[in-house]
Amino acid sequence: MKINIDKNSGYCFGVEYAIAMAEEELNESSSLYCLGDIVHNDKEVARLAEKGLKIISREDLKNLSNCKVLIRAHGEPSETYQIALQNNIELIDASCPVVLKLQTRIKNAYENAQKHNGQIVIYGKKGHAEIIGLSAQTNQEAIIVTDETDLEKLDYSKPISFFSQTTKSTEGFYKMKALIEKNIQEKGFAENLALFDVNDSICRQVANREPQLTKFAQENDVIIFVSGKKSSNGKSLYEVCRKVNARSYFVEDETELQAEWFENCESVGICGATSTPMWLLEKVKNAIERQFCLHTQEG
Repeated sequence: MKINIDKNSGYCFGVEYAIAMAEEELNESSSLYCLGDIVHNDKEVARLAEKGLKIISREDLKNLSNCKVLIRAHGEPSETYQIALQNNIELIDASCPVVLKLQTRIKNAYENAQKHNGQIVIYGKKGHAEIIGLSAQTNQEAIIVTDETDLEKLDYSKPISFFSQTTKSTEGFYKMKALIEKNIQEKGFAENLALFDVNDSICRQVANREPQLTKFAQENDVIIFVSGKKSSNGKSLYEVCRKVNARSYFVEDETELQAEWFENCESVGICGATSTPMWLLEKVKNAIERQFCLHTQEG
């Protein structure tokens, strides 16, 4: 049985950069606060916690002073920076450049929408750290849509500027776009189609993984998708695998592997989310080698 680790899996640039900054600081001071989980992967969070990384909430931040706090790749609203300034907190800003650029785009779109009685709509996961920062650019007035039922919140008589959380599924984004266009027409505002401003703001590194994973899932008999259950990106990418390979299984780590998955299997593909560390993929591979096969070959 061959075991292939997807060479395109592992951290995206933003997550890799944030973790590198955290480790650099921890090597010098052995203690650092982080506003929220640095990555949506409990195994990596636990590893960094052993090095001294302490996860805090926004409420915790208000009660801290004279310390260092890491801002993770998801970005933060301006309020976070104001609190840090007031409390003499040194921020180590690891916000992803792609997210920061999107915050600016949404802020500009919101200011324009104010002039034309328009609305900002963002496809994303409610309560997600990135969405909190993006919505803050609109004074919390952006309409967050996760599924079709959320589209009932839109006023189709008004212009719509449509964006996406950077880690969402491209297929999901364009499905929502099509539904919005359909609603504009069916509700009698066809003239507003020309005012429907669509902004595909999904990170290209994330978007490119969908066709890459489709091909990878087709090339292997069994797919082991490794991701934290909190990862929105992980859920989306796992569905990409499952659509083309019914023998796709979602695990957080090697302890969840089951022997029956590997019956009548000649090749296993191991892949993960943009928040899944490569060391964890290797650990899963090693566990499969030890427990379920005698001969392996990494592709």
